[in-house]
Amino acid sequence: MSFQNTSLFPSTANINRQDHLEIGGCDIKDLATEFGTPLYIFDETTLREQCREFTSSFRKYYPNTSVLYASKAFINLSLAQIFLEEGLGLDVVSGGELAVAQAVNFPPEKIYFHGNNKGQDELESALAYGIGRVVVDNFHELGLLSQISSRIGIKQDILIRISPGVDPHTHAYTTTGIIDSKFGFPIQTGQAEEAIRKAVQDNNLRVMGLHFHLGSPIFELEPYISAMEIAIEFASRVGLQLQEISPGGGFAIGYTIDQAPPSIDDYAKAITSALQGPDNPLLSIEPGRSISGRAGVALYSVGASKEIPGIRKYVSVDGGMGDNIRPALYGSQYEAVVANRMGANNDDLVSIAGKFCESGDVLLRDIMFPKLEPGDLIAVPASGAYAPAMASNYNLATKPAIVLVKDGKARLIRKRETYADLIRNDLL
Repeated sequence: MSFQNTSLFPSTANINRQDHLEIGGCDIKDLATEFGTPLYIFDETTLREQCREFTSSFRKYYPNTSVLYASKAFINLSLAQIFLEEGLGLDVVSGGELAVAQAVNFPPEKIYFHGNNKGQDELESALAYGIGRVVVDNFHELGLLSQISSRIGIKQDILIRISPGVDPHTHAYTTTGIIDSKFGFPIQTGQAEEAIRKAVQDNNLRVMGLHFHLGSPIFELEPYISAMEIAIEFASRVGLQLQEISPGGGFAIGYTIDQAPPSIDDYAKAITSALQGPDNPLLSIEPGRSISGRAGVALYSVGASKEIPGIRKYVSVDGGMGDNIRPALYGSQYEAVVANRMGANNDDLVSIAGKFCESGDVLLRDIMFPKLEPGDLIAVPASGAYAPAMASNYNLATKPAIVLVKDGKARLIRKRETYADLIRNDLL
């Protein structure tokens, strides 16, 4: 990969005089020495730049826009604090993500609660905190939410999540806006209209508008335009005055050199084009991957190698599907560099394998690298979203440490797990 010609790395990425990759002014080799590997490195400058670009791009075309970070991409206390400082709201999908928001005193009115099977305890916690919106996903939740609202004496603002029946042409596991989806009320079956009718008549709920989410990552603009038009037409047909509409998120990022997603400005122009009528509903968008993805880099140390003549050469690293399951789960592809020898020639075809006991644990297949030696450092860009968030303790591996870098300083924002952490909740 030609490092100089790629935008996959954080905006502060550089090659220093030691021929090492540098992010946020920090030498990657120094970070590996201080914090160990596997290690996730988040660049604070890139995080803030992405927040500001979403806000400015969408509000340029449609001033009445609210930007919420989709916490499922990855959230922890330090990132939540950054998003708060940048004026974003939060989209949470669990009691755990809500707890992170509460821990940094995130304004409750700027939090939206999603999910297809929210538990009663989760909804009670959310309403007790004064959450801004609950995005209602099904009839069971509609009734449960009404009961909880009545019991605590409030009228809860909600959005109704609809399925517009639009295929975004992404991976089947991350497609959510078609009829055959576990999420939302389908328009085509009449269930969305029924949900609107029931919610409007409920004295404990206040219907603010509609929400839909097509999937992720979406590299096309047309699905957003079509779905926005369908949602607006549906609202008009059922007599729902939209005070708010949300197309969710799903905005793509580049994972490989040949993947060129639309710009944030392109997404903004396409989505807001459907809102140029006399009404002025609040537009709420929920970028996640497109804010944290590029900001994060995974760092691994090289260990053993295995060459099968005429077939393949495997080089193993000290992480893998336990900290990034996306290649095994989705067949996702990444690029990578040898972070401690950035100027070395790429003349060896290898596959970078993880250390976990699965044949599918291969992070990168058939990629050109310099000849790798034990101790070399492999840096994988575009790793800030859905990698640490989906990490597991498979094989009882400990989850990696995470550092935040800026202006030559690194701050530990998540400690590396210990074996004691792994067995802390076990009982004899």
